[in-house]
Amino acid sequence: MLVSLESVKQYLRVDSSYEDGLISSLVKSSEMLCCEVARISDEKWDAVCDETNNEGEIVRIREIMRVAILYMVGYLYEHREEADHHDLVITLRSLLFSIREGIF
Repeated sequence: MLVSLESVKQYLRVDSSYEDGLISSLVKSSEMLCCEVARISDEKWDAVCDETNNEGEIVRIREIMRVAILYMVGYLYEHREEADHHDLVITLRSLLFSIREGIF
């Protein structure tokens, strides 16, 4: 997991553990969709999640992915009933454009 449950709960300003299951599911879904949008392979994702890997490109990808994941979790958490997934993907493409594989 690139972002911890505790950091996501802090980002969402959630104090209780009542919705931990929901939030964990949203984090996992967010990670998967962000990887798809960024076209990150499983091998590169493993390198990004490895906190001991401090290569310049990996660190840059890690920070951008954290922002995108937090954005997506926040969006899905706040718009549970009426989330516009098309607009969400368009926003993620904008956030992740600089690290999308195969663009340059």
